[in-house]
Amino acid sequence: MSDVPAAISAAHRGEWARVVASLAKRFGDLDIAEEAAAEAFATAVARWPEDGVPPNPGAWLTTTANRKAIDRLRRESKRDDKHREAQQAYAEPPEPLGVIDDERLRLIFTCCHPALALETRVALTLRMIGGLTVPEIARAFLVQETTMGQRISRAKGKIKAAKIPYRVPAAGDLPERVSGVLAVLFLVFNEGYLATGPDTDPVRRELTGEAIRLTRLIHALLPDDGEVTGLLALMLLTEARRTARISAAGELVPLGEQDRAAWDAELIAEGHALVRARLATGVPPGRYQILAAVNAVHTSARKVEETDWSQVVALYNQLTRIDRSPIVALNRAIAVAELDGPEVALAAVDRLAESLARYHAYHVTRADLLRRLGRADESRAALDKAVEFAGNSAEIAYLTRRRDELDAGN
Repeated sequence: MSDVPAAISAAHRGEWARVVASLAKRFGDLDIAEEAAAEAFATAVARWPEDGVPPNPGAWLTTTANRKAIDRLRRESKRDDKHREAQQAYAEPPEPLGVIDDERLRLIFTCCHPALALETRVALTLRMIGGLTVPEIARAFLVQETTMGQRISRAKGKIKAAKIPYRVPAAGDLPERVSGVLAVLFLVFNEGYLATGPDTDPVRRELTGEAIRLTRLIHALLPDDGEVTGLLALMLLTEARRTARISAAGELVPLGEQDRAAWDAELIAEGHALVRARLATGVPPGRYQILAAVNAVHTSARKVEETDWSQVVALYNQLTRIDRSPIVALNRAIAVAELDGPEVALAAVDRLAESLARYHAYHVTRADLLRRLGRADESRAALDKAVEFAGNSAEIAYLTRRRDELDAGN
């Protein structure tokens, strides 16, 4: 059946988080949940071609994964105690928290518990909820795969040892817990927006969609939280450009070259409304609100020449006061190039060489600035580095073509 591989891929995209969350709730063990879910999908790969795709793939996978988990507990000779605990947990009525009851949201808050370091919370949730592989997560963090694998394993062990509860915090505890969750959702969205896996679609709509869905849930919980509103606006304004970001040839299309008529006007309107609502409060904005405002400036311009670059630079100046990361400095330099020219921007970019040496966007930016300064050989060398470190197939195709065009011009 030729449609079975596609059905399995679709089920993995749509059901992985649900299956893992369901098992985590029942068995209280993330290792069991993850491994049983993986075994269920492996079973689907083996059986669906012969038996056919079940009418409800998610239910089939959840049932199969539950059986795999119970089988594992039996094999480990721990069934009596472990399974009794699982049955008790499964039989408990829903907690009267007065907040949204969503198993995936519960799992996110478990993975983002304050007992874990922030980067560990993000990495664990990308794995358990987003279904990203360890190599994908390692690239998102710019670290080695072995380092990331160890970090995730230690996090799961700490959750188990500390008996961190699997639940959404009570309403009064939500504000202090939400920052780690927002960081998770932002990285999940970014991985979908510019996927780094070599065997994945360049844009993973299921990840951006899930990140937006969960952010909407948190916004419903905390409608007055500026950063929740800012992140939702940022996601919507970014997602609005999705269909214009990949060409028919499968290449990434930079912002300045996109067909703005193809942008989603409804998402842009919603994102702009959220940005304006936060501005009206007069409360000093946080990181996500400023980034949303930057995107509002870009999506307000009918064509790239109408972009208010002075406003973009002013927003990045404001952002650098609360976020001194080199990536923010890099993005500010890109805007500075439009105001003060490529030479001024290149000096700022070169100061980031040590911290961003393995970050592909750093080399992409240098290549463009060097090209604009007429330094073709150096630009080509920077493009070589950009291709080496880029993980997105559409971006690699675009950068390779730009490098070839630079060669042809010499």
